[in-house]
Amino acid sequence: MVTFCSGGTGTPKLLDGAGAVFSPEEITVVANTGDDIELGGLFVSPDVDTLLFQGGGVLDREKWWGIRGDTHRTNTALHDIAKAADLETGPQYLPEEKQTDGRRLARWRRFSGVGEFMTIGDRDRAVHLTRTSLLDQGHTLTEVTETLADAFGVSIELLPMSNDPVASLIHTEDGLMHFQEYWIANRGDPTVTNVEFRGSSAAKPAPGVLEALSETVIIGPSNPVTSIGPLLSLPGVAKALMETTVIAVSPFVGSNAFSGPAGDLMSAVGAQPSTAGLATAYPFADAFVIDSQDDTTFDRPTIQTDISLDSREDAARVIKAIDEARALVA
Repeated sequence: MVTFCSGGTGTPKLLDGAGAVFSPEEITVVANTGDDIELGGLFVSPDVDTLLFQGGGVLDREKWWGIRGDTHRTNTALHDIAKAADLETGPQYLPEEKQTDGRRLARWRRFSGVGEFMTIGDRDRAVHLTRTSLLDQGHTLTEVTETLADAFGVSIELLPMSNDPVASLIHTEDGLMHFQEYWIANRGDPTVTNVEFRGSSAAKPAPGVLEALSETVIIGPSNPVTSIGPLLSLPGVAKALMETTVIAVSPFVGSNAFSGPAGDLMSAVGAQPSTAGLATAYPFADAFVIDSQDDTTFDRPTIQTDISLDSREDAARVIKAIDEARALVA
């Protein structure tokens, strides 16, 4: 049995090659929910959805989010109405007193749907409508995720990291922003001064998460701060990882991040923005998989290979390197 910690696109790309070593029945994936938001009253869980769509064979693999071939009529209509009514179309974080109104799971991450700042497809929106309705009927995020995974025919076990609100908030020189506002609306431009996982100290890992983390754990080449950090901030998770075998794949080649704002965010939290910084980000890691062109050294077993993930064949190669690292620390 093996558990992947997933956020962003790095770990889902890695999962494309998981079959080179593991069967679906052996795999559990714990997904980041710190990036979740409520947008126009709908609860959106981007990192969970990427895994749902990937497992269901409908993921848009050019963007690595959303559903392949989806239409965007509702999103377009929202912008048409906003333009005709001269309404603001950027991200509109609801007032502070509204952030703790409504469904508890959406705390500190509630946005207006006017002029929808995230592009959501029509079939994609149907998932959010279903999720939100089931949550409002009293189901937990874990239960809803299981229902959606069954609907999409996902063969691995998929768990959200928590059924409680944990919001990834980015403190910048331009003010406080939710991660989605920082990255999607502002393209990661504002200078980051700190990163906060609001609610994490009072949150609990979702049912099954700590049990899954007692197996061999693989941390894919996801952003260590906002893709993996929210999970690590939950009570009991760091302890669980210290007590099991953990293999981490670098999202860097030296000081160059493969994608996203990993470097800026690592710097903001006091970690070296490079492969070497993984020793700080993942002190519990037993072994690392890094790129063959990366000259970083660790005091733990390290396997080198080409860690680019442009194809299923690439992913299978990295999975085999992970298995080699696992054998060294077993």
